[in-house]
Amino acid sequence: MSLILVTNRSGHTRKLHFGGLQWSLIGVLFIGVLVGAVVLGKSLGEAEVRPVALVSNMQKELDNQNKELERIRLSTEENMNALAVRLGQMQAHVIRLDALGERLIQKAQLNKGEFDFNSAPGQGGPELQDPRGEAMKMEDFLVSLKDLDQQIEHRSLQLGVLETMLMNRELQDEVHPAGRPVKRGWVSSYFGLRTDPFNGRIAHHDGIDIAGKEGTDIIAVAAGVVTWAGPRYGYGVLVEINHGNGYVTRYAHNKEVHVAVGDTVKKGQRLSSMGSSGRSTGPHVHFEVIKNGRVVDPMQYIRATG
Repeated sequence: MSLILVTNRSGHTRKLHFGGLQWSLIGVLFIGVLVGAVVLGKSLGEAEVRPVALVSNMQKELDNQNKELERIRLSTEENMNALAVRLGQMQAHVIRLDALGERLIQKAQLNKGEFDFNSAPGQGGPELQDPRGEAMKMEDFLVSLKDLDQQIEHRSLQLGVLETMLMNRELQDEVHPAGRPVKRGWVSSYFGLRTDPFNGRIAHHDGIDIAGKEGTDIIAVAAGVVTWAGPRYGYGVLVEINHGNGYVTRYAHNKEVHVAVGDTVKKGQRLSSMGSSGRSTGPHVHFEVIKNGRVVDPMQYIRATG
């Protein structure tokens, strides 16, 4: 086979003769060029598609990370809110403990300078070699917070019990007869056997007589309930108080009475005014203490206050 070549400048022609083997090589070369062009075009096309896929994948990954960050943020907010609520409860407990402590100091008559709830208790210790130490983990923090909460709750219960005990003791002190039925006066007749001032015979005196100025205030030696307030044979104008626990006190020969039956009176409260009503030789108060139905010497209760 021949191939004729024509040049533009001279217009001359040139004939090339190829054999069968040469034409086969040319065909193979042409096919190779064609295949290379196709592969190159496909590669260029994929090069154009790959950046789009990469961007899409990166966007999906960013979306997933944003969702995870949002979940963590919400979880953190919930945990912080829960911790804030618990902290508020603990602060309320601490305030209650401080109030209980102040009341107990007053009731137990403790030295307030030794137990000052308005300042932190003394603490200390040597400095660590590594001042930074080890940071507390969240799990350890939550455990410590729970332990502290339980300790505060236990201390609150213990102080509550102690307060109740002190209040009961204080209540017992209030209802237990102690002290004088008048602020001023002198003992004119003691408890026990004596010469009766009216007939001169030996008789038992069931109380003590404290003489004083007419109109002097007669006061309760303990808290209780008024069970008698008025005239009574032998006592003149009488005030009787039941204090519970088997105790009853009587205040006789009054001029006036300032309480009524059924009244609840406190220790030191004015009951009446001193007089000389009934079987009496002059202004005084006849003071009796009855324990479990039997009269006892009032002097031991008068002296109980020291």
